[in-house]
Amino acid sequence: MKRNRKVKILATLGPASSDEQMIQKLHEAGADLFRINMSHASHDVMRTLVQRIRAVEARCGRPIGILGDLQGPKLRVGKFADGKVELKVGQTFTLDNKDEPGDSTRVFLPHPEILEAVKPGHRLLIDDGKLHLRAEKTDGKSIVTTVVAGTKISDRKGVSLPDTLLAVGVLTDKDRSDLDALLATGEFDWVALSFVQRPEDLAEVRKIARGRVGLMSKIEKPQALERIDEIIELSDALMVARGDLGVEMPLESVPGLQKQLTRACRRAGKPVVVATQMLESMISAPVPTRAEVSDVATAVFEGADAIMLSAESASGEYPVEAVSTMASIASNVERDPHYSSIIYAQRTPPEATGADAISLAAHQIAETLRLSAIVCYTSSGTTGLRAARERPQVPIIALSPIVQTARRLSVVWGLHCVVTEDATDLDDMVNRACRIVAHEGFGKPGERVIISAGVPLGTPGATNMLRIAYIGSDGMSGI
Repeated sequence: MKRNRKVKILATLGPASSDEQMIQKLHEAGADLFRINMSHASHDVMRTLVQRIRAVEARCGRPIGILGDLQGPKLRVGKFADGKVELKVGQTFTLDNKDEPGDSTRVFLPHPEILEAVKPGHRLLIDDGKLHLRAEKTDGKSIVTTVVAGTKISDRKGVSLPDTLLAVGVLTDKDRSDLDALLATGEFDWVALSFVQRPEDLAEVRKIARGRVGLMSKIEKPQALERIDEIIELSDALMVARGDLGVEMPLESVPGLQKQLTRACRRAGKPVVVATQMLESMISAPVPTRAEVSDVATAVFEGADAIMLSAESASGEYPVEAVSTMASIASNVERDPHYSSIIYAQRTPPEATGADAISLAAHQIAETLRLSAIVCYTSSGTTGLRAARERPQVPIIALSPIVQTARRLSVVWGLHCVVTEDATDLDDMVNRACRIVAHEGFGKPGERVIISAGVPLGTPGATNMLRIAYIGSDGMSGI
């Protein structure tokens, strides 16, 4: 299945897209990998979805990535005697540690870590920012606030703390249980961590995962931006989770942050996913708004590795249409005459490593000679990531003997991943590459490709060779 676009599509599965037939339709419409949201999926549901994705993968013959998204710490107020109350701007309202029904003056906050961390002047945003409180006095047991904006609060609404660094990790007991269940299947390629605040938040997950999955940090807290370079360094990928980020930060700052994060990840050679409300109106409508089309297009123009659908594909009325619409937008952007110059303008100099130098050379040679494809042999995935970092105009075919590597690379910009055995010698390496390029529809007899690999063959991290080859009439090398 050949995609005519470089950016990847990550589709969330849910009630509207949980049966095997629908998963296949989503894949055929353009979904390159699937997200299972553990905020809503039980372990049994998760395992069933994994089985169905792998069944679709076997039928389609293409590696499909699976992302498990951990819920993270959900901070909520307690309950009210009447279920909800009306407040007035300027009044005093207290959040405390008394496990009693709330009223118009106070409510229980079952999170001692918040009571201890919030300082006078800090903001507390309730119900996705619909109620804005400002802390006036704190004593570790209660927070006396002033109502700044908004007038309504009801049972179990969420609490956001844009100014407060909490002394808790990203993993709750539920997350640890979910992570163990995900890892036990042996089928997950990525795990997304919610509400990452600092690089230390990744340590426990790294220890548990032991390299079995890639770690994707969701950037949705202002505190994460203060140490973003360290977080990127310790993560395998990033997700720009614009929903929560837009609650805790001024909405007008989110587009700029999205660009900064996308470019920072490209510099680091780490995949970046842009997520949340990309085609939100398609939850209930068969076509998106013009603003949503522009939003998706902006992420593609910026060179994001992947763009994500949430409720649009999980619980919306038009999941297949949402995926096909996103794929169509991306394909059209990538054909735009300004696209390549915008992408090129964002590139950064390669690092002083052999793999970076080889990837840069492959890019330059491929475009100078107008070759049909860049073929890279990659066992660990590093060579594939380096090739994608260059954002070449020609297709990149990533060949790997390890199916897990091919699945994990399904989130990476421009990579068409194929699982194949390691080459036995140089002739086999060239012939295999030419045959696969022809079979996958990226080149025809008489056209040329460039191949990067490591010698000795099969040595991880030893990319040190480039070879230009003709595709012969039989699909093999013409040289």
